[in-house]
Amino acid sequence: MTVEVSKLLTRKWGRIIPLIWIAYLIAFLDRVNISLAQLGMQSELGITSAAFGLAAGIFFIGYFILEVPGTWLVERWSARKWIMRIMVTWGIVAALTGLIQDVFQLYIARFLLGLMEASFFPGIIVYLTHWFTAEERARAVAFFMSAIAISNAIASPIGGILLTVNWLGLSGWRWLLILEGIPAIIWGFVILLLLNDWPREAKWLNYEEKRFIEKQLEEEKQSKPIHLVKSIKTGLFHPWVITLAIIYFLIVTSLYGITFFSPSIIKKIFGTSNVIVGLMNGVLYGIAALSMILVGRHSDRTKERFFHSSIPMILGFVGLALFSITSNMLNPIILFGFLIIATLSIYSAFPAFWPIPQTILAGETRAVAVGWVNSIGNLGGFVGPYIFGYLNYVTGSYIAGGLFLASTAVLGGILLISLRYIVRIK
Repeated sequence: MTVEVSKLLTRKWGRIIPLIWIAYLIAFLDRVNISLAQLGMQSELGITSAAFGLAAGIFFIGYFILEVPGTWLVERWSARKWIMRIMVTWGIVAALTGLIQDVFQLYIARFLLGLMEASFFPGIIVYLTHWFTAEERARAVAFFMSAIAISNAIASPIGGILLTVNWLGLSGWRWLLILEGIPAIIWGFVILLLLNDWPREAKWLNYEEKRFIEKQLEEEKQSKPIHLVKSIKTGLFHPWVITLAIIYFLIVTSLYGITFFSPSIIKKIFGTSNVIVGLMNGVLYGIAALSMILVGRHSDRTKERFFHSSIPMILGFVGLALFSITSNMLNPIILFGFLIIATLSIYSAFPAFWPIPQTILAGETRAVAVGWVNSIGNLGGFVGPYIFGYLNYVTGSYIAGGLFLASTAVLGGILLISLRYIVRIK
């Protein structure tokens, strides 16, 4: 029996991507919905912008702890079982965050949420290598990671509306956190039932189709370039891997500095209602999602990774710098335009970045090192919001904080271009 490749690809993409896309949409929703909850939480709990930045960022301290072992489990044990565990436990913690009574409890809840979600993202990145060839991965990552922006685009308007309610004596921001934690618990069991760890386990494929996918992936392993790291120890401490971790740290610093504060930025420059803030935040991330998909598709088509990631980072610097230095002078529409440029650019750096480590890593080494890069890199999720919030609190403007985020974006872009010429691969 011959394999109809086009139909097989359609089935593979149609089965795998929606399952993990929805999972990541829910994950990111529970990670960043605090940015909208902040609009009601600050006044009720008396939280300053500096304290909020710390609360937003402390998530990534817990996240750091279990990244590498969790990613190793995805490769050696089971992606679907580990992802199910992650989603159920983080959903419970996310919902309980809506019951906090002070800033200290918020710190604890955010730390635990990071601990519960740790290794979800790098685990999925490794999981994609079980199903998609190198030529498909930037597009797969782009679709998967577009959930980041889409989660904001969908949840921001809904969150803006929820902030206006007061049910059973609980404020709207509490209901926002409680209700948005429940889908993670439900989808965790959907993942357990419908996701397959390997093609050979998929009952929706026939024998020839399973062998076709596995043969493609096996042939790809046999034709790896000379830049191949096989030892787990070497993979963790190889200079290229450490450099990628630093670059990812810089990208993430910029991304979360924007993500956690974009609702409050929009609120400040437009002075509008929470509902309108939610709608505008949705527009911002809807544009970013489209840009991510287009960049990922073009990266796969051209088979180029480094410039498709570094150029958006440099454009992100331009957008952030323009927003920062004009934040006290220009009209709100122009400022919002600069914010759009910064956000879509930095988000677009991600799809082409994650196929890069896979050109020099293989097997368990790849799994552990991807977890390591993501673990170190996501500490930027602590640094970005905390420093941006602190500088905003101290100076009373977005200039210093925005320029800090701009500097991390451009430095990451320059380092990635430099690495490209050192490694001498696309």
